[in-house]
Amino acid sequence: MALRSPLMNVMVTAAEKAGKALKRDFGEVEHLQVSRKGPSDFVSAADVKTEKFLVAELSKARPTFGFVNEEGGIVQGADPDHRWIIDPIDGTTNFLHGIPHFAMSIALQRGPEIIAGVVYNPITDDLFTAEKGMGAFHNNRRLRVSARRTLDDVLVGTGSPYKGRPGHKEFLEQCERVIAVTAGIRRFGTASLDLAFVAAGRYDGFWEMGLQPWDMAAGILLVTEAGGFVSDLMTPASPLDTGNILATNAELQVSLRKVILGTP
Repeated sequence: MALRSPLMNVMVTAAEKAGKALKRDFGEVEHLQVSRKGPSDFVSAADVKTEKFLVAELSKARPTFGFVNEEGGIVQGADPDHRWIIDPIDGTTNFLHGIPHFAMSIALQRGPEIIAGVVYNPITDDLFTAEKGMGAFHNNRRLRVSARRTLDDVLVGTGSPYKGRPGHKEFLEQCERVIAVTAGIRRFGTASLDLAFVAAGRYDGFWEMGLQPWDMAAGILLVTEAGGFVSDLMTPASPLDTGNILATNAELQVSLRKVILGTP
């Protein structure tokens, strides 16, 4: 069993407390008040409530840290080097349709680095945690990325652009190329859990374009601490800056990128 640091205890406790309320809200999903904040991009009362709760809990434990929140935006803290990156419900569309595949994602950034991350699905009680240099865990079990080396055998997760956003044609072309040479692709609609699945070896790889930092900050650390490889899909820049991500093991990262992009 993994021994949790004081920092990880703070993060896990906040996630589990918020998860209890979110689980109740999920049971009452048909009664939620929902507002539309963009094409096919919904925010629910539960989304806002969960974020406020997480901000309050984390602020009590680390009052000087700032925040990057999906709903509340950037909040500067007295400590300029540390900030939390929070997605209260990653997979909001799943949540609102009664599909129990969503998660809250909490990451801590120190300078340019993500140093701690939690991805938690309160419905299934799946808790994924990682700290820089300490490994990645699923419910206290150590995680390792898959060891598959050949594209014929791999299962790859992905995410498609929302309605009203660019890139649909490009995405479909990418899918066509990947389907032709792999065991298959999956599109589950929750990037944080997709990255956790890569860390756990359930997926051999994951790619998506147009993500936000809160969609992937915790998941990136999960993958790298599980021995995986994370990069921007097309450039040397950080996925946190570009929004375009490829996550896999070291053996597959070159060949899978070539297939996705259609390069020789």
